[in-house]
Amino acid sequence: MTDESNNSAPESDLSTPETSNDADGSDGHPGSETDPDISTGPSDLDDVILDNLDTGSDDPSDEASRGLFDDLLEGEPIFENKEVLRPSYTPHKLPHREEQINNMATILVTALRGDTPSNILIYGKTGTGKTASAKFVSEELETTSQKYEVPCEVEYINCEVTDTQYRVLAQLANKFIDKNARLIDDRIAELEDLQSRARENTAAALEETAFDSLDDIETEISSLEVDKAEFEEVPMTGWPTDRVYSSFFDAVDYHERVVVIMLDEIDKLVEKSGDDTLYNLSRMNSELENSRVSIMGISNDLKFTDFLDPRVKSSLGEEEIVFPPYDANQLRDILQARSDVAFKNDALTEDVIPLCAAFAAQEHGDARRALDLLRTAGELAERDQTDNVLEDHVRQAQEKIELDRVVEVVRTLPTQSKIVLFAIILLEKNGVHNINTGEVFNIYKNLCEEIDADILTQRRVTDLISELDMLGIVNAVVVSKGRYGRTKEISLSVPTEETEAVLLSDSRLGDIDDVQPFVQARFDN
Repeated sequence: MTDESNNSAPESDLSTPETSNDADGSDGHPGSETDPDISTGPSDLDDVILDNLDTGSDDPSDEASRGLFDDLLEGEPIFENKEVLRPSYTPHKLPHREEQINNMATILVTALRGDTPSNILIYGKTGTGKTASAKFVSEELETTSQKYEVPCEVEYINCEVTDTQYRVLAQLANKFIDKNARLIDDRIAELEDLQSRARENTAAALEETAFDSLDDIETEISSLEVDKAEFEEVPMTGWPTDRVYSSFFDAVDYHERVVVIMLDEIDKLVEKSGDDTLYNLSRMNSELENSRVSIMGISNDLKFTDFLDPRVKSSLGEEEIVFPPYDANQLRDILQARSDVAFKNDALTEDVIPLCAAFAAQEHGDARRALDLLRTAGELAERDQTDNVLEDHVRQAQEKIELDRVVEVVRTLPTQSKIVLFAIILLEKNGVHNINTGEVFNIYKNLCEEIDADILTQRRVTDLISELDMLGIVNAVVVSKGRYGRTKEISLSVPTEETEAVLLSDSRLGDIDDVQPFVQARFDN
């Protein structure tokens, strides 16, 4: 086929058959000559495909696909550094926590002298700066220890995630095994460098060292390699707990150092696994030869030590530091300090920070809640492609965060509590107001029969309603019905539709086809 055939455009419609001559090196595009006796070949399909892929297509869906993120990137970003507003961020300065920080530093400074610091228990409600302050002090401690070449280390464990004795010990063991391996590698590298210099001039290279010969260096290298090989990483399951503890003990005692183990949400560990972990950690100093261990426990629950063995309680709570809630003015200072780093200049209107602080102050002075509010308000403003974060964005953020909280609480309820809550929702959806315990129990029984669940007693159902009340999901008030006695009048405190959707996402409740509530005779007078 000639060069003209490759460049010629088809002049007839696609019904006109055209040849494809692969033997002549044709690329399958239609040529200027056609044979009406040959059926339509692949060349016609190629034309269709190529036409559809033409970049000059007027199909608006192509433009939408290509511009999906372009429109979103057109506006100027509001955030300078959003990470500053996240709970994981540790600021360089913590306003209104100077007293607590100084108390911690006073206790831990003994570690820099090579002595064992007292164990510390830190108490305070969520969002009062406990973890941020403890991490800040820990970072300062490690930095200062490096400055003065004092071996001091801090290891952080989140006991809400790592909530069993096995997991805590395994995680600690593996951290120290990894540190020991790196220490050994660095030491071997130093010895190999010394060995290399000693081969050139033995006397000069070994003059101020503990080695008398090349053989001594080789022996030390071999010993270190044996040490490294003996450190076996602990699997997250499968070993006896005694073996895990032994691995942790050997790893932490490998060389001289002071170790501070920070156990965040320590009450979750005690609740799940008892106090065996704390007992072992608080007593191990009597057996350690090279290292010393101190415990720093952080808890939202001031009463969790009531459940500890008296011996553990006495050794663990040597020093106690309480973090009081922030007030609205303190929250405003915290938000102002973070927003200066987190947002572009003049991104916030004047009423944004005071409103975030006021909302969070209602939640027992929760700085974490205040920061979440400010960050979410900024994200909502960016989605609206506005230049500023407004008061309305804060109010929208408050509604969104509250709904997210409700969804998470409802999602993690035990099945029996979900059934009770579903019964209350069904009653409200059927127009029943001032719902009483008996009405809830009747619907609850129907639901249990429908999904083949165990039916609890009415007294136990009443207890579950009280628990839902404590979680803020329902509002239950005891009222007198005169000669009919006293009962609880129950109403929902959360959005009905969203809560029902979360409940129906549970596999068991999702199997319910159609349950019409049966409402007993009610006593309104």
